[in-house]
Amino acid sequence: MATTRMRKIVEIDEDKCTGCGLCVPQCAEGAIRIIDGKARLRAENLCDGLGACLGECPEDAIRIIERPAEAFDEAAVEKARHEAPVAEAPKAPQPKTPCGCPGSMARKLAAPGSAPAGGCCGGHDQPSRLGQWPIQLTLVPVRGEIWQDADVLVAADCVGHAMPDYHEALLAGKAVAIACPKLDDLDAHTAKLAEIFRNNPIRSITIAHMEVPCCFGIVQAVRQALKLSGRTDIPVHDVTVGIDGKVQR
Repeated sequence: MATTRMRKIVEIDEDKCTGCGLCVPQCAEGAIRIIDGKARLRAENLCDGLGACLGECPEDAIRIIERPAEAFDEAAVEKARHEAPVAEAPKAPQPKTPCGCPGSMARKLAAPGSAPAGGCCGGHDQPSRLGQWPIQLTLVPVRGEIWQDADVLVAADCVGHAMPDYHEALLAGKAVAIACPKLDDLDAHTAKLAEIFRNNPIRSITIAHMEVPCCFGIVQAVRQALKLSGRTDIPVHDVTVGIDGKVQR
């Protein structure tokens, strides 16, 4: 049985935490993860109590306290870092589509051409750049033609509404999966993305998210999925979009 002693350790206020995930990459020991939409301490012995994560929390939800806790264990940290990715990844739940909803049937769309001018919506000739259906991460297939040698866009679902040139600047030529990092089940999304990355010849990944803190959870989901998949060869591009629709970086 692990022994405890008085020492400094991280405490996370779940009421304040938005699950934005900014604290996760700041913890070199991997002691913090987003679980059920909240930042949580994985194990006491993984936290060194130094508080590198504190300054990254926009909600002031993390603090260092002194209480009885398991001693920091560097060996446990190393073991956690080298755990087999497949063993960590839960099975992605299958979407519940009663009677096999035809709207969720996977299909690859024809390359976009010129759209006719006019029509009910005021007349424009800008074609859609959407190359497949469905696009919700819960519904996209884990394997299939859309992922073959694909440049993948994983986008927070608000991005397409905020960014005026979304189709041309981000979507064109990419397989896409959209999700809401605040309201969706990020653990399930992480597991599904890991399966997609592991089972398909993905060429690149672009992550697009809004500037608001809770939207950074989709970045953490993608990066964690890459670790779980064992893929270290896929380049990742991170795009932050302001609420004014302008790309910030």
